[in-house]
Amino acid sequence: MNTLPSFMRDSATMLRRDLRHAQRFPLMTISGIGVPVLFLLLFVGVFGDTMRSGLGTAIHAGGHYVDYLTPGILLMTACSSAETTAVNVCTDMSEGIITRFRTMAIARTSVLTGQVLGSLIRTLFSGVLVVAVAFALGFRPTATPIEWIAATGIFALITLALTWLTVAFGLLAKTPAGANSLSLILVVLPFVSSAFVPTGSMPAGVRWFAQNQPFTPVIETLRGLLTGTPSGDSALLAIAWSVGITVLGYAWARALYARSPAH
Repeated sequence: MNTLPSFMRDSATMLRRDLRHAQRFPLMTISGIGVPVLFLLLFVGVFGDTMRSGLGTAIHAGGHYVDYLTPGILLMTACSSAETTAVNVCTDMSEGIITRFRTMAIARTSVLTGQVLGSLIRTLFSGVLVVAVAFALGFRPTATPIEWIAATGIFALITLALTWLTVAFGLLAKTPAGANSLSLILVVLPFVSSAFVPTGSMPAGVRWFAQNQPFTPVIETLRGLLTGTPSGDSALLAIAWSVGITVLGYAWARALYARSPAH
């Protein structure tokens, strides 16, 4: 029976494996950063002035569109990184390395935990790079140090949730391409949220969905913490959604891993 110290030791070993794998194949990590940065450059550089004129009170006085946009791009960063995790997990399952791990005296779920921790570290690093690019484009947050810490916590929490969910996607899919396709829903959802425009400007049906899907409260919480805009009860909803998705993703991934041999 695995004890907590052995589980932590085995998870740390799998984390080191995951980080070394990322160093050997950096293009996967780069692609997870490249998509959010591309959208940041596109929407600020091409649509920025037009979008800014229609935001009204959704942006703080004297702010620019990049101030409104950056929290949504941070959410997209978490989604893109989680999509990469799904592909990595499915690749491991298809290459037979998991079969070898199953024969070793290690905690079985440590294989998945190492992937999740590695993805979390890479996503936090990617988030720092996205914020740095946003600063270069004129992002001027009003957050205090405490608010920065709180925003980092929310970002880490939603990243953890999405990563466990995409680990399940990676275990469910038969091929890396299939894992990538399953994860596309996470990349699409930010477009039907408050990431780019306020939900109040959307048609009624779309507005209802945008206001009640998981990503909008996360974005509104990050926006409120970083730029001082009103966020209401978004923080509670963001935490509730993140915890719920984490529990669902973890339970689903653990069940799939326990009953499924490597593809």
